[in-house]
Amino acid sequence: MEKLFEVIHEDDALLVVNKPAGLACHPTKGDAYSSLISRTRLHLAGRGVPQLINRLDRETSGVVLVAKEALAARLWRRRWEGGEIEKVYLAIVHGSVAPDEAVIDAPLGRDEGSRVAIKDIVRADGAPAQTGFRVLRRFDRDGKSFSLLEVRPFSGRKHQIRIHLAHAGHPIVGDKLYGGDERIYLDFVLGRLSAEQQARLLLHNHALHAESVRWGEGSQEVRFEARAESWFLEFLPPDPA
Repeated sequence: MEKLFEVIHEDDALLVVNKPAGLACHPTKGDAYSSLISRTRLHLAGRGVPQLINRLDRETSGVVLVAKEALAARLWRRRWEGGEIEKVYLAIVHGSVAPDEAVIDAPLGRDEGSRVAIKDIVRADGAPAQTGFRVLRRFDRDGKSFSLLEVRPFSGRKHQIRIHLAHAGHPIVGDKLYGGDERIYLDFVLGRLSAEQQARLLLHNHALHAESVRWGEGSQEVRFEARAESWFLEFLPPDPA
C-alpha cells in the first residue's frame, strides 16, 4: 500500500501531517491517493470528518493541520485567520540575497496581463501583504548563486511568498509560474514541458517547504515541525564544518 503521508501529531481533535510536494490539497480527477484530503479520509477510516485548517500549493511541502470534526475546524480556523499561529517556511531562491534580513511589504492582486487565471502580481491597488525573511545560507552551485531563506508570512495571500520573493528579484528555484517565464507553467499544465525547460527549472517541484507552526508562549507553547524532503535538502551543499 502506498504511504499516505508522514504523521507529525495526532489526538482526538487534530491531525498534523507533513504534506509531500506534488500532492494537491483538494480532490482532483485522480484516485483516493491523489489529494491530501482524500488521503486523510483513508487514514481516519471513519474516525471523524477531516477538514483542512491550512492549505499549501501542490508543489509546496510541509506542515498541514487537519481538524477531525466541524467544531474543532471552526476553532482552529479562527486561530489561523486571527494571526495566532506563527508559520515558518524554508525557501531556496536564485541569487545571493541581501540584506541578511528584511520584510517585503507589497500589495498583491490579479495579474491582468497574464494568460494564467490564477496568477497574481504586486500591484498598488492590491490587498496588503507582508513577508519577512532571513538568510540562512548563501551558496554557489554549478557556477550560479543561490540562497536558503527562512521565511515568515505575516499575511495569508494566495502565492504570497512566491510572488514577493520573485518581486524582490529572487524567485524560488523550480517555480514554474513565478520564475520569470510563465510559458513553462502553461506547457507543464498541458503536459508538454520540454527537457530544456525542465533543465532550466533545476528541480521538479519548487523549493518551498512549510517547516513549522507555533502558537502559545512559555509552558503553553505548541510547535510542530516537518523535515524537508530529500530532493530539497540534496540541492543544498554540505553544512560547513
